This record gives sequence, structure tokens and C-alpha cells, in this order.
Amino acid sequence: MTNTIRTRKLVIIAMLAAISFILMIFPQFPLIPGADFLKIEFSIIPILVGLYLYDLSAAFIILILRSLLKLLLNNEGVNTWIGLPLNIVAVGSFLVIFALFFKKETKTKSYIVGSVLATLVMTAAMVAANYIFAIPMYAKFANFDINKFIGLGKYLMTMVIPFNLIEGAIFSVSFAIIFVALKSILENFRKKTI
Repeated sequence: MTNTIRTRKLVIIAMLAAISFILMIFPQFPLIPGADFLKIEFSIIPILVGLYLYDLSAAFIILILRSLLKLLLNNEGVNTWIGLPLNIVAVGSFLVIFALFFKKETKTKSYIVGSVLATLVMTAAMVAANYIFAIPMYAKFANFDINKFIGLGKYLMTMVIPFNLIEGAIFSVSFAIIFVALKSILENFRKKTI
């Protein structure tokens, strides 16, 4: 890889991380009634673009840079310290599984299978992350004990699972639309940057 191509790659990764950070902040909107704190955002889209242009390691660099920008520029205290690791787990688990299918080929069947499996793995990862990490941390540091409000099982079954299944579907459809609309541009750009 020449210095020019390497420099171009670093610049593109930085730009995608900045766009991802902006999309992480807004727009955000809740999906599940009664769970306003579970909000979807579209910061994964530039990360998936990075996956297509380069590889999984570049996508993870974008994810890490975006997360650092969130910590430095938009830190909301306890909500960030607990919510950001959850977000990293969600995006990271989706990304790893999706990459297994999307990078091999970009056919519709591979895309759908990768999207469905990525959504299921992300959902399972978020159930585990909520149970092991988020619920105890919110109870300890934010005085928000989900067990006292609606109960752990009900929270996981009626909020966490549906939210992540819907979120995964939205991620998949959103990126598909963007990918189809920009495929020729991305393909040309990819040829110039590899």
C-alpha cells in the first residue's frame, strides 16, 4: 500500500467516524412504548460503509473512534458510561456476523442471511449485556432498578428483545437502501483506495 493510498484510507476512516458520531447524537427516537430510554440511532451506517470499502478491522476502528468522540464531546455521565458499552456491544456483534456474509459477496441472499443472523446475534448479545452489565450498573449508579419497576423478565422479553429485533431490521433495510443508491460510487471509490 503506497503512502498516498494509506493516507487516503486514514482520512476516509476519520471522516466516516465523524459522520458516525454525528448520527449517534441525532436523530434518535424510541421504538418501544414505555421504554423511551431505548432509542435507535444510525451511527452504524458509516461503519458498514467502512466495512464495504475496506475490511472488518477498519470498521472497528471507525466504531472505536466514534465512541471516543462520544466520550469526549457528548458525555452524558452515567448514561454514557453505561449506555456506550452497550451500544458498542450491539454494533460490534451485528458488525462481526454481518461481515461474514456481506464481505464474501454482495448478493441479495447473502445480504438477507447476514442481516437476519446479525440481528439475532445482536439481540442475544444485548439480552446478556443488559442482564450482566447494564441492569446492575443502572441500579447501583443511577438508582434505577428495573426489577422494582416492571421486573427483569418482563423488561428483557417485552422491551430489550423487541427493540433489538426491530433495530436490526432497521439497520439492515437502511444500509441496503444506501448501498443500492450509492453502489456504483462506492465500488469506484473502493477500487481507488485498495
